[in-house]
Amino acid sequence: MLDINKIRGNREVIESMLLKRMSADKLDLDSILKLDDDRRELIKQIDEMKAGRNKGSKTKPTPEIIKQMKELGDKIKELENQLSDTEKEFNLQMSELPNIVADDVVAGGKENNEVISTFREQKDFEFEPKDHVELAESLGLVDYKRAAKMSGRGFCAYTGLGAELEWAILNYFVDFHRSNKYEFLLLPYLLSEESAYTSGHLPKFRDDLFWTQDETCLNATAEMMLGNYHRDETLDAKNLPLKYFSYAPSFRREAGAYRTEERGMIRGHQFNKIEMFQFTRPENSWVAFEELLKNAQSLVEGLGLHFKTVKLAAGDCSAAMAKTCDIEVWIPSMGGYKEVSSVSNALDYQSRRGKIKFKNSEGKNEFIHTLNGSGLATSRLFPAILEQFQQADGSVLIPEVLHKYMNGVKQIKPCK
Repeated sequence: MLDINKIRGNREVIESMLLKRMSADKLDLDSILKLDDDRRELIKQIDEMKAGRNKGSKTKPTPEIIKQMKELGDKIKELENQLSDTEKEFNLQMSELPNIVADDVVAGGKENNEVISTFREQKDFEFEPKDHVELAESLGLVDYKRAAKMSGRGFCAYTGLGAELEWAILNYFVDFHRSNKYEFLLLPYLLSEESAYTSGHLPKFRDDLFWTQDETCLNATAEMMLGNYHRDETLDAKNLPLKYFSYAPSFRREAGAYRTEERGMIRGHQFNKIEMFQFTRPENSWVAFEELLKNAQSLVEGLGLHFKTVKLAAGDCSAAMAKTCDIEVWIPSMGGYKEVSSVSNALDYQSRRGKIKFKNSEGKNEFIHTLNGSGLATSRLFPAILEQFQQADGSVLIPEVLHKYMNGVKQIKPCK
């Protein structure tokens, strides 16, 4: 959520930043400022009336004074009801505003995304390469049919060496983050509406989440849990930055049609993911952003995969984020790239929603900055490993960094 005082004091600047990511016909700051004016006026009137009632309560009660106090009480109640309705609408409209974007984030959608770096080159196969679905089935790594039988479309079951490979990738990530002194957290997978609001998924993305009959939702990313870990807290400044990582299976409804090339695990309802998260002072948040991005890049580099790093244009960033860089791995059968990590800075957008503060050098409470980065999601790394490291005989080489997690298995060969 944005700061209403910043909107009031720097309206033109805030408006120009918001227009980088949304159309003018959907931006109505006049309405928000009017609601804030009404809210402030009602608070003033209520406070004045309560002061008058307190003063009257100290005088000798007479029938006339008793009548006046009752009328005043009724009027206060009426104004408090108006205030409640006004604040509800004000908070709704404020919550629907996206975050402002960083100065170096350009306007527009995907067409304006910028490739800022690449690692290695696309492999030139000397044979007809297979796609990851065919490879996974021929190597006995994934059972799509039984997964669909159990759970429906959009799920997969890892089997044998496929399960070991998936778990090896996750263990590689865990050891990397532990060596970088990030604290490991295993958190609940079910979240309250308040948690989904704090993370920025509500109100806009309600339909993208899986909801239970108890009005809790399955996490769409461990970022949701990590961002709520310190909700409603004032953190000790001397402990900042706080650096966490968490593993979680993630669940997304993925509303909309599947494209024919997005088979297998490319776009599923459930996938495994490890997330990095930092709570930091505002003046250090962009240093933290570069650290998270470097960590994510290092993990993919360690696997030896060809990928590119892309700075997203404003319209392609998540609503809660001021800046996002995606790491996109090459999937040969698709002739393109798929995101395996998003590294983002939310500034104080999430912490305002979650009331997460720290005491600054002046002794005043200040909203903290939150940052997150996939470190990493496996659902597209697994296909990328199969496709980029496939051999002419149908086997797949295992990245060297994973050998110790695979009990020495260096190559997966077709099932006999």
